[in-house]
Amino acid sequence: MSPRSTNPGGASLLRRRALIGTVVLAVLVALAGLAAYLTRDSRTSSAPSNASDSVASSTSPSTPAPVGPASPPTPEGRSALPVPPSTRDPIAFAKAAAVALWSYDTRASSQPQWLAALHTWLTGESRYADPGSVDALVPSPVLWSRMADHGQYATATVNEAHFPDSFTRALQADPGAITTAYIYAVTVSGKQSIAWTGAPRGGAEARTVTLAVQCRPSRPCALAGVLPAVAP
Repeated sequence: MSPRSTNPGGASLLRRRALIGTVVLAVLVALAGLAAYLTRDSRTSSAPSNASDSVASSTSPSTPAPVGPASPPTPEGRSALPVPPSTRDPIAFAKAAAVALWSYDTRASSQPQWLAALHTWLTGESRYADPGSVDALVPSPVLWSRMADHGQYATATVNEAHFPDSFTRALQADPGAITTAYIYAVTVSGKQSIAWTGAPRGGAEARTVTLAVQCRPSRPCALAGVLPAVAP
């Protein structure tokens, strides 16, 4: 997949990403790859009552749990555009977001349609949203068109998701640090399966990503961005 950026406002983009990084940095003081994130160019009844409880109780089960598409299949049996779930659990949201980011269907949607759908997962707070980090994971329009010629599509499952150790330690040391923007780091691992016309089984690859997820107590979670390095 070819990284690309659709955000021409250079200075404002850098300021927004710096702000995102500053907020996350207050919590992820030891998170690997955060410096790159700062400088690169381009809660329901099940929710914990406070930030420190969230780290203790929102771990994923040890048994792999596949996560399906966020929206039901179309009548033709193809995946519809990904729709964000309504949850205040950062772990649950990150799992669903990872599936959406690792999936695509060139048979049913154009590249702009798929990209626009992924942008609906982003937080409405523009100073914390990093659409460029999402755009970089989607094939370019030209590549998408070539893939569509072969009916290529991808599905994904999630095996595990957790707060990185550095995030947990930092938040336990200063639970109040997260209350500025309520942005959580969540590392998700799973598998992406790719298929195309004539090869319904295609191939599969392991995937891991660390997401910045905003979960303010007053509203459902949203995606802030994709970190450039995976945090263990």
